[in-house]
Order: sequence, then structure tokens, then C-alpha cells
Amino acid sequence: MLRVLLIILLSLPLAAPSASARQEPSPEPTRDNPVLLVLGDSLSAAYGLPLDQGWVSLLQRRIVELELPHEVVNAAISGDTVAGGLSRLPGLLVEHEPSILLIELGANDGLRGFPPAKIESNLVSLVEQAQAAGARVVVAGIRLPPNYGPAYTERFQRLFANVANETGAALIPRLLADVAEVPDLMQSDGLHPTAEAQPLILDNLWSVLLPLLRDTDSVPER
Repeated sequence: MLRVLLIILLSLPLAAPSASARQEPSPEPTRDNPVLLVLGDSLSAAYGLPLDQGWVSLLQRRIVELELPHEVVNAAISGDTVAGGLSRLPGLLVEHEPSILLIELGANDGLRGFPPAKIESNLVSLVEQAQAAGARVVVAGIRLPPNYGPAYTERFQRLFANVANETGAALIPRLLADVAEVPDLMQSDGLHPTAEAQPLILDNLWSVLLPLLRDTDSVPER
């Protein structure tokens, strides 16, 4: 019963953004600015929060503060799976021509008990498609609640490192490190971080992402 509830909660549609969020959409990519594309689920789509409070919006602000050229495009959809990302990625690559792709997918696959080998295979396909299009790729690792049993959760946690090792993608070992274990940093469903947690999530990925943002090879001529 708990497992079914967790699946339903993470798959709920994203709450409507506030007026302030609608006034500050992600900037549209231009030919003069390299794009950092975020392909994710509710953890990147600011579930339950105004969009401008989510870590993806905070990432854009930090990039601007550091006078880096990248524009962040948030292509996260609440409830999305790795297979869903595979179906959407070709069109996103054509539309945005990202220089960096950050993949934050897999949580919904795990909550639904999908075979880890299949999740891993689909993630490898995502990374390889993006690399073939000239993007540098970052993969964000996710952990599942402990009630799924040690055998499944441990295999699930390893698959993200396996994908990075196989493809050469950069790895964020655990996106919600020091967040998921703190009840006050999680919403009442126990699955989605609060507004207060969003800067911590950004810090968890920043040390991996910053070298790519500063690498001139990730700013291709257009």
C-alpha cells in the first residue's frame, strides 16, 4: 500500500505556477548563448512550489551572477520516466541545441519497480544521443525510499554510476544528499523537497556542473 501511495504522489501533475513564476520564464535560447538543458521529473520541475523557487531557476540566477553565458532551459515534467525522456529528447536536441544536458530521471522508474537493467540501458541511450548531438552530459543520481528492500534499492543506486562509467558522462552521485534525510526539508508527501531545500540541491550539483560551464569546449560556435 505504501509503495502504491509513493508512486501516485511522485506522478501527480505539477501545481500551477504562481504569477511571479509566470513573469520569469526560463530565457529562450539564442544563437549567441549556449544552452544548458535540464531533462527531469518533478524534482527538477519545482513540484509544489512556484517555479522561480526551484533549483533550476536558482541555477540560472547563479550563472548570471557569475557572468557565465549559458541559458538554462527547464524541460522537466512531473511524473516523467527515463522512457519518457527518450521520446522527448530528439525534439529537444533539435529545438535547443544544448551544449550541456543535465539528466535527472529515474526516480519514477524506480518507484514503479522497473528493472534496473532496463533503466540503466535507457539512460545510456539518453546520454549517447545527447553526446552524438555534441552535448556534454551530466547524470544526477537518485535514491529510493528504504521500503523497496535492500537488493532493489542498492542495485538502483548503482545504475547511475554505471551509466557515467560506460558513457563518460559527469556524475552527481546523489542529487538530494543531506536533503531527503531531513524531514523539515521535505514536503508533507516525504518525496519532494521544500523551497528551503532548493539551494542545497543546487549546491549538490554545482561542483560537478561548474567545470563544464567554465570549459570553453562546452560553448560551441553556432
